[in-house]
Amino acid sequence: MTVTAAGALPERPYDVAIVGAGVVGCAVARALARHRGLRLALIEAQDDVGQGTSKANTAILHTGFDAVPGSLEAALVRDGARRLTAYAAESGIPVERTGALLVAWDEEQLAALPRLAEKAERNAYHAVRPLGPAELYAREPHLGPGALGALHVPDESIVCPWTTPLAYATQAVRHGVHLHLNCRVTRARRHEDTHLLDTTRGPVRARWLVNAAGLHADTLDAALGHHDFTVTPRRGQLIVFDKFARDLVRHILLPVPTAAGKGVLVAPTVHGNVLLGPTAEDLDDRTATHSTAEGLQGLRAKGHRILPALLREETTAVYAGLRAATEHDDYRITAHPEQAYVTVGGIRSTGLTASLAIAAHVVDLLTEAGLKPGAARDLEPVRMPNLGEAFPRPYQRPDLIAADPEYGTLVCHCERVTRGEIRDALGGTVPPRSLEGLRRRTRARAGRCQGFHCGAAVRALFEGAGR
Repeated sequence: MTVTAAGALPERPYDVAIVGAGVVGCAVARALARHRGLRLALIEAQDDVGQGTSKANTAILHTGFDAVPGSLEAALVRDGARRLTAYAAESGIPVERTGALLVAWDEEQLAALPRLAEKAERNAYHAVRPLGPAELYAREPHLGPGALGALHVPDESIVCPWTTPLAYATQAVRHGVHLHLNCRVTRARRHEDTHLLDTTRGPVRARWLVNAAGLHADTLDAALGHHDFTVTPRRGQLIVFDKFARDLVRHILLPVPTAAGKGVLVAPTVHGNVLLGPTAEDLDDRTATHSTAEGLQGLRAKGHRILPALLREETTAVYAGLRAATEHDDYRITAHPEQAYVTVGGIRSTGLTASLAIAAHVVDLLTEAGLKPGAARDLEPVRMPNLGEAFPRPYQRPDLIAADPEYGTLVCHCERVTRGEIRDALGGTVPPRSLEGLRRRTRARAGRCQGFHCGAAVRALFEGAGR
């Protein structure tokens, strides 16, 4: 198994190089790893998988009920939801089927609900149904006053956004994919039948190239002579409320969507918190992942209308992510057979849901373009550590603790993270290379004290493992 974060890269050419180890790039690497005989590289500019857009989304497993009918995104979200639901059950990725309520707050929004229901039908999702105010408030008694009705979307779910790309990457690496971290592509060109990538760790050569570079996908695309889309970073700021707020909300509470996105929502998380957000701010800076006083104030104002009691709860954290918005209302997934190259651009917030379907689509495009992937095989399953509150955690399992007392020794008391879980993460196939990476694998330091009490102990374990 090969995971590197420093030093020279292998000189031998790869069959396929995938640039970008977000949830989509990791899914593509996993899909290609099913085929024997391919030499594969997954190249990531940062020090961990899922470190960009993938780590900072709203963590919803979408049905695709409100996608643009007939679009590639609609088809891949629909297929991806089915694939990811099955994969999560197999791999231990926490998913909760909470359902969603699309809430109308005025007559104009109420009048839009039948059109959204019809849109769901055109997207082959037939389970939506309208709710009047009485049933809406029976389902969500803490909802703010004045809601006129809603659409119930029973199959919208919440999922762990951190465990998903890690599961894909773990499976890919265990089946021969080389994962190269801290490996930013600085130049790309094609010479004869080989892609030549200059990176911050030296050159990479590959016969085929998949561009899953997220916010930088248009830059890599332009380097190879294409100008099909331009990425405009769209910042989404979110507020994370303490676990004491969890009983205030039973469903994902969605606004009636606009052209700028799905708008500000309130949603429970599989980790037991409640999210409020995101904003939708189009920026020029592709690194602007900071929160702003103005953005957070706007979220709190909208949250007060949706769920007034939520604003009386403690805030655990705030964060911001950048979505790879483009001038198009669909994914930009394109094969360039003459260059042995596939672009996977414009993958927005639905990319988590669609990731496995996107990967299957990319493999099909590569094959149609001339890649000979070799015989397919079943991948050995992975079983990821459970980070979800709705499922037994190690500290709650006497059988696990009896076999290994480290699972009964709490280190992070806010999130109930044990020494055994931290040890396992540090020794994993794709281990964390920072305390933030360890947090995404275990939830250590992610609770209400944000590491005030456990920070020194967690750091000692991290540094003791040689990180």
